[in-house]
Amino acid sequence: GFWDPAGFCKDGDAVKFARRRQTEIKHGRVAMLAAMGYMTPEITGKWPGYLSPSMGIKFEDVPNGLAAISKVPAAGWGQIIAWMAYCEISVNQKPGTPGAKGELGWQGIPPGPSYNPNDKESKSKKLKSELANGRLAMMAIIGMFFQD
Repeated sequence: GFWDPAGFCKDGDAVKFARRRQTEIKHGRVAMLAAMGYMTPEITGKWPGYLSPSMGIKFEDVPNGLAAISKVPAAGWGQIIAWMAYCEISVNQKPGTPGAKGELGWQGIPPGPSYNPNDKESKSKKLKSELANGRLAMMAIIGMFFQD
């Protein structure tokens, strides 16, 4: 259903709503990745080897959570920002394009018995699930930040 407790969509502007939904999907995807990135080292352990061989920083030397921010070298942050920029500009996201609807061409679920991109009902259900999971992940990562 449609829920707008803050009244952002009172004016009925469909273009603004579409932009807000696109942004919500994007933030949800980032939050899902962040939540998994926050938990995964705690659950599975850290990679062997070096994060930065030239600086002698091993993956196991990097603490979990927000404390890791100060341990990652500047070149590492540069790589992260470059990847984010690539993801942002590599797909046309102007209104009316598939990218504006969040369809960026990188499907985590390959077509098969569990997902058929041509089945509109299945696709709609999965997009609604992604939206709900993204909302939950946004709350989860904020909770993890506060816990830290």
